[in-house]
Amino acid sequence: MGRTPQPAALKLLKGRSDGRDSGGRPVNPGPAFKRVPPEPPEWLTDEARAEWDRVVPGLTRLDLLKPEDRAALAAYCETWAVFVEATSTVRRDGLTIEAAQGTLPHPAVAIARNAGRELRTWAGHFGLTPSTEQALAKGADDGSEDDNPFA
Repeated sequence: MGRTPQPAALKLLKGRSDGRDSGGRPVNPGPAFKRVPPEPPEWLTDEARAEWDRVVPGLTRLDLLKPEDRAALAAYCETWAVFVEATSTVRRDGLTIEAAQGTLPHPAVAIARNAGRELRTWAGHFGLTPSTEQALAKGADDGSEDDNPFA
């Protein structure tokens, strides 16, 4: 299956020079979408809307958002809201519950774990994880390396 391809904007942000990726290869800029942030859906939960309001300004400054990203960004934000709610439930109720079968893991533990996995996937698409944020660091490469794409 392999890695999910990065959008051209992310490749260019960490590239060695104008129009080239970090390996010095030319980057196809792709279609010329209008780079403006999408409007948030009205149905976002309060926590999801707070996350939307937190991440959209930074992504907008980097010209990474377009109106067509609305669904993916909403899914990321709602996944965050599920993660927060499940984590809060575990903190309040504990990691286990007592049932007729004995002590069992609290169902919110699995919900938080699954939401965390999904959150990392969605966040990676927007460069919002520690491992993908380097793609957002414009100018992180000082250009002192030679043109060897394997360096």
